[in-house]
Amino acid sequence: MSAAPPARRAGAPPRVLIVKTTSMGDVVHALPAATDIARAHPGAVIDWLVEAQFAAIPALHRDVRRVLPITWRKWRKKLADGATWRAIGELRGELRAERYDCVLDLQGLVKSALWATQAHGPRVGYAWRSAREPLASVFYGRRAELPGVAELHAVERCRRLAAFALGDAAPASAPDFGLRAPAPQWPPPAERAVFIPCASRAEKLWPEAHWRALVADAEARGLAPVLLWGGAAEQALVRRLADGSAAVLPPFLSVGDTAAVLAGARVVVGLDTGFTHLAAAFGRPTVGIYCDYDPGLAGLTGAAGGCFVRSLGDKGRPPPLETVRAAFAQACETVAAT
Repeated sequence: MSAAPPARRAGAPPRVLIVKTTSMGDVVHALPAATDIARAHPGAVIDWLVEAQFAAIPALHRDVRRVLPITWRKWRKKLADGATWRAIGELRGELRAERYDCVLDLQGLVKSALWATQAHGPRVGYAWRSAREPLASVFYGRRAELPGVAELHAVERCRRLAAFALGDAAPASAPDFGLRAPAPQWPPPAERAVFIPCASRAEKLWPEAHWRALVADAEARGLAPVLLWGGAAEQALVRRLADGSAAVLPPFLSVGDTAAVLAGARVVVGLDTGFTHLAAAFGRPTVGIYCDYDPGLAGLTGAAGGCFVRSLGDKGRPPPLETVRAAFAQACETVAAT
């Protein structure tokens, strides 16, 4: 650990900028850190810098005042375009207009550290051996020595770094994601099991026949199976899964609209994606299917107060159908008992 947190005006709550731009699951994992800050420092002003496509997530947090969207994924492809630099300049102006007591980089990447330097305030992040990209640490004024990404769950890393940044004790309470459920724009079935069978990489996918079995299980329990999708290829996949069943296929939904569908679900089963983590953060009974990642590093974390969550499988070892079906049945029984 490095020097003590910067002094603030006596009695003044801190003004904090959280830098956590991607990916969706990582943004979800950072939400409890904002809750911790607000609880430890009543009246704290918390802003959040995030990729525009995920901006709806921190916007749902009850303690986040303002979300600053960034479109770096788009900008980096058009760095020769004058419009890109004008947009970057506008965002930099917004960041510099606010004086922060702490610019907290929860990402630990060179790109996030560079964006943190554009804000007006002392920067705090991970130390060389703790950051995902060690070079990022040179951009911070204060650095925390924490277990690495292969040693500590992502939620816990974010919470510990936030506590270090503001001079607070390491959190001992269960993580509170601080989410407010949005109103749905698309009216989903009230009694629904939401399935998330799509992922960004083929290595994460689970056999289609297995999903059809889960759809049948949901119907047998009187739950309407809702199959979420994104792009055209994913739409084709869910159409195949729904064929011959009573599954419901929503239209294309924004991140915010999808959050509303998840927040009111009876049960959620999904691949290792940001939306599955978001469902657990909303406190929904959730089963996560891991086919290409170790869930010990970023397994599902339920909302404060406790909810049923299971992270099944491992890198290169997809969970068998019967294991997932049993977990799905447990999740349904948990709902029935409440």
